[in-house]
Formats: sequence, C-alpha cells, structure tokens
Amino acid sequence: MFKRPRTDFWQVGIVPVPIEDIDAGRLSAARERITWLPDAGRWRYLADPFGLVRGDALHVFVEAFDYRVKRATIERHEFGLPDLAWRRHSTVLDRPFHLSYPQVFEHDGETWMVPESYQAGEIALYRACDSSLDHWERECALLSGLPGADASVIEHEGRWWMFYTLVGPGARDQRELHIAHAPALVGPWVPLPANPVRVNREGARPAGRPFIGRDGVLTLPVQDCSTGYGGATRLLRFPRLTPGQVEIEAGPERLTGDLVSDSHQAGLHTLTGCGGYTLIDVKRIDRSRGKQWLDLKRRFTRIGRLLDR
Repeated sequence: MFKRPRTDFWQVGIVPVPIEDIDAGRLSAARERITWLPDAGRWRYLADPFGLVRGDALHVFVEAFDYRVKRATIERHEFGLPDLAWRRHSTVLDRPFHLSYPQVFEHDGETWMVPESYQAGEIALYRACDSSLDHWERECALLSGLPGADASVIEHEGRWWMFYTLVGPGARDQRELHIAHAPALVGPWVPLPANPVRVNREGARPAGRPFIGRDGVLTLPVQDCSTGYGGATRLLRFPRLTPGQVEIEAGPERLTGDLVSDSHQAGLHTLTGCGGYTLIDVKRIDRSRGKQWLDLKRRFTRIGRLLDR
C-alpha cells in the first residue's frame, strides 16, 4: 500500500495593517479584511509575496510554482488602490532553474529584485528594465558558489546587510541563519566569520524583508519550522548589528495560518511589509493520490524524451 503523498499548497493575502504593527491579535482582527490573490489553478500555487506601491497600484510579486514541472517562475499581480481590486498579472522572470522569494525594493532611482536562485549556485541581483516592472535583467551576483536561500537585504546605519540560509543536508535551511554585509548594494559582500549566527528551527530562515520597528530596532521575520517547514513565522530583533557583534532577541509570539484562514491553517511562512500593508502566505496540505499520478506522468515523459535522443 502506497503512503498517501503530502502536497503543500499556498495562498497569498494582503493584510491592511502595517508590518510594524503586526502581532497575533491584529492579524486575527484583520481576518475579514484580507484581500486574497486569485487561485493559481490546478497543481499550482502562489507564495513568497513581496510588494511595491507605485501611484494608484500595489504590485505583488510572488513565486508561481507548478507541480507539473517542479519549479517556479516569478509573477507580478497588480491591484488598484485604495480598493485593492485585482487588475492583471504577468510572468516577469523565468529561468531554467527554480525561482522564488522575489524580494523587490527601490534604491538610487532604480527598482531591484533579489530572488532565490539557489539551484544556480548564487544569490543574484536583478534590475527592472523599465517602469512596467515586467522586464528584468541580471545585474550581478552578490554571493556566488553557495546554495543561498531566501536572501533578505536592507540598508541600515550606513551598511548593507543580507540575511540568508543555506540549503543542505538535514534540513539545514530550516535551522540556520547567516549574515553578510557590504558597503554598497552591489558589494563586495562579506559573510560574517561567526556564521551561522543562529541555529534554531524555531526561528532562523528568513521569512520577509527586514524592517525597522517602531522602537527603531532592526527586525527580521523568520520561519518557525519547529512543527514542519513553514509552520509559522516569528520576529527576530537585532538591538546591535555590526561586522563584529550580533545581538539577537527572539520574539515569543508565533504567527500561524489559523489566525487568518479556515482552509489554509497548516502554515504561514512569509511576512513582509509594503507601505500600509503586510503581505502573507498561508498553507494547506493535500493528501490525495493525484500527486502520485502526476509524478509518474512526469517521469514517463522524461524517460520518453531520453529514448528519443
């Protein structure tokens, strides 16, 4: 008897609360006012939301994963302001390797993206080619030769800081936090000698762009994987962060999917601010047999292509 497969499906939502004010109580209170992105379709999901506000529009960039090919592209979904009416979507970045976690931000008059591309063996910086935000080109590698995941960058007190994890055996990416710093966005980036600065499945893998809290302290959303990948998020505070010293305070509160959804209660693994909004994703787990047949079909297709060569 085959064991029933476990298939994760994520859903992205826009919470009308600034990330500086987010806690379990406010997240739950905003439940009925969350705007959810459209359903991605069969065997697909949207996750890892990041956003930009431009004029009368909120642009939400997401990982668009397809189980039929087992990789993701980056999509942009446009919402009108202030009503958050969905307008359109487009695929803005597609590579022969998996892409996710499309952190977008503005700096020096340009719009930038640092998507996860660990399968390419680098953490790379992309630049928007025009104001449409639909066309991007690779600018440079920030860190190369390592399987970096969920890199999250911020300029703070005269330096650039990058928080990331490394993909490796034993679910290394779910329990290690690494930090690098640079004098400028394009580098040179230098990992801290003390890496990993935190080893803890209850809060290490980055889960959104760092931000400055109401108290002026640098704060990083991280995943709490103590109950499984992406089970919840919590906040890490950095009262002191220099190339030679890192102080970390872990917030006690876990933010979970059941706070905002009846259908997607199995996880919440992104928490990122965008103006007066907080973007989240929540997870449901499917245990139907359909995924097994999908995997078999993909394998037979791959074998067929090899035989045709």
